[in-house]
Amino acid sequence: MFTMGKNLFQKVWDTHTVGTLADGRTQLFIGTHLIHEVTSPQAFGMLRDLGLKVKFPQRTFATVDHIVPTVDQDAPQDPLAAEMMQALRKNADDFGVTYFDLASGKQGIVHVVGPEQGITQPGTTIACGDSHTATHGAFGAIAFGIGTTQVRDVLASQTLALEALKVRRIEVNGNLRPGVYAKDVILHIIRLLGAKGGIGYAYEYAGDVFDRMSMEERMTVCNMSIEGGARCGYVNPDAKTVAYLKGRPYVDMSDFDATATRWLSFASDADAKFDDIVRINAADIEPTVTWGISPDHGISISEIIPDPAKAASAQEKASIDEALAYMKLPAGTPIKGVKIDVAFIGSCTNGRISDFREVAKFIQGHRVAAGVKAIAVPGSQIVAIQCEQEGIPEIFRAAGFEWRGAGCSMCLAMNPDKLIGDQLCASSSNRNFKGRQGSPTGRTVLMSPVMVAAAAINGSIADAREVFDLQQAAVA
Repeated sequence: MFTMGKNLFQKVWDTHTVGTLADGRTQLFIGTHLIHEVTSPQAFGMLRDLGLKVKFPQRTFATVDHIVPTVDQDAPQDPLAAEMMQALRKNADDFGVTYFDLASGKQGIVHVVGPEQGITQPGTTIACGDSHTATHGAFGAIAFGIGTTQVRDVLASQTLALEALKVRRIEVNGNLRPGVYAKDVILHIIRLLGAKGGIGYAYEYAGDVFDRMSMEERMTVCNMSIEGGARCGYVNPDAKTVAYLKGRPYVDMSDFDATATRWLSFASDADAKFDDIVRINAADIEPTVTWGISPDHGISISEIIPDPAKAASAQEKASIDEALAYMKLPAGTPIKGVKIDVAFIGSCTNGRISDFREVAKFIQGHRVAAGVKAIAVPGSQIVAIQCEQEGIPEIFRAAGFEWRGAGCSMCLAMNPDKLIGDQLCASSSNRNFKGRQGSPTGRTVLMSPVMVAAAAINGSIADAREVFDLQQAAVA
């Protein structure tokens, strides 16, 4: 009897289904639960109120990242930050949860720590009280953010009640041009499909562009799936996935060949069915930046800021008007040349060792423009150590960047790293919402780390291909 092949989402969903609830939702087993200091205190408080324990403490891993300062990390000036950090320590101790604290040398952004520790693995389900949990999909996992009440549910039962998703396969084939990075790929996808285009979907990223990407580049793409409205995004596991995970602390090496075979078996079958397929030519992607207040407000660096007078509908006109009023940008003018006040390289999107290595290649001999505050924030203590071993912090400091300790930093600014007033920030993070980076009037323009570096050095949004002569560098 012929049976249709399955995609990875279906395989993982089926293997983690505990049962079907009366309302039709699936009770889904959660293989790994990641927690941090902001969304977990209330959840642990509810467990105490109910007299419950953590069901499988060995499947729960904690770290501090959101509210922890990137300067004087172990002595936060904010009493709330100190209280939250202390609460996580106590909760981890009381409930037997593994905690990567500041003293461990393994602390960092939860979506950086999981992969580098080998906690993130193919074919599993991962939940975390953070929107960008989709990052872990780069390993062929089904990973999604949850709210505080759901954090409680996972702690108490290791399950969630969820509706199955449709699956959209996004194929990107061809060769990316010099100066085009993984960040540009996902910003381009979100621009094409919209910030709400993925609602009800899981995104499967496929094609030879993703085949060639490193694991860290895949993480960047999957990280921003949520910005396109998708609940999760993933790349099928392959030899790169296996090589990355081999030997990491939480990977069972007792029969690694068998483990690797099992991981690879979760990849979508050749005859798998998808609810939708989108095909994109890699050559069409340019360095991409946002101009507005939604992740789908993106244009290539060579394009002009949209003009509401040319909008296709009244709704689109209203959206452009609102965005330009907040961003204080003139319609119909080049995005290139817009002055910046702050440059930020870091976050769970672009705070990994490869991001800092790539920027370091180009900023030597350059200097951050006068009046620009530029900060670089490694995604974890391990990334920071790797950078130090390679002399990367010195390169950044010599160029005029501040080099900080590990944490979320300016991405959501729940720590001292905040915009002031209506400062405009060239950011390698993932969200450009109103007030996202700590000031109610602060402005964020999303771009790749190399583009952020180009903006910092130029003092305005710039084409990194021109600032760093990337065309020539590619030839060389």
